[in-house]
Amino acid sequence: MKLYGYFRSSTSYRLRIALNLKGLDYDYVPVNLVEAEQKGEAYVSRNPFGSVPLLEADGRDRAQSTAQLEWLDEAYPEPALLPKGAEDRFTARELTYAIATETHAVNNLPVLKYLADRLGHSQDEIATWYRHWLKRTFDPVEERLAQLGTGDFLFHTPGLFEVVLLPQVYNARRFDFDFSDHPHITRIESACLSHEAFARAYPDNQIDSPDYKGPQGETE
Repeated sequence: MKLYGYFRSSTSYRLRIALNLKGLDYDYVPVNLVEAEQKGEAYVSRNPFGSVPLLEADGRDRAQSTAQLEWLDEAYPEPALLPKGAEDRFTARELTYAIATETHAVNNLPVLKYLADRLGHSQDEIATWYRHWLKRTFDPVEERLAQLGTGDFLFHTPGLFEVVLLPQVYNARRFDFDFSDHPHITRIESACLSHEAFARAYPDNQIDSPDYKGPQGETE
């Protein structure tokens, strides 16, 4: 199994977490989004979407992170990313898809580049845009978590919601989003960051990160 991704890509981050949670071995192949390697002819011939992550598994190239996550849970059902029971599964999906569709869709790299390169917006204006859409989704997610009375995780163990939440929180912190009114989200973030599967998936711990350190702690 091979995962083609970029260290700071939130969708690549999702897949790294999920693969780690399931204890699956995979080779990580960096794709430099800054240099538009995902738009190269060889890559697009395998992934017509020209995006990351690309998951090479069971003799097939698989694109689109949410579909990849669902496939992983069906092909490798234990440990499960979704809880048992229709109502709990709905709750996990409700919160997961809010982040994946309402926040990530308007804040991903192609959108931000379009705002800068085609529409001429400044970095400050783009950051304001980014934080606006984060708040629009994080506020109701926080309210739903409060209604549910969650603990360290949405349910007893990290699953689909945490897999999608943590990369977006990572991005939010890069854009100086104010989490002071989001104690449930930050509590879940803290619990996840202390979990080995999430720590191994963290962007700075990937071989294509400028901050990557080798096994002896020395900068590569």
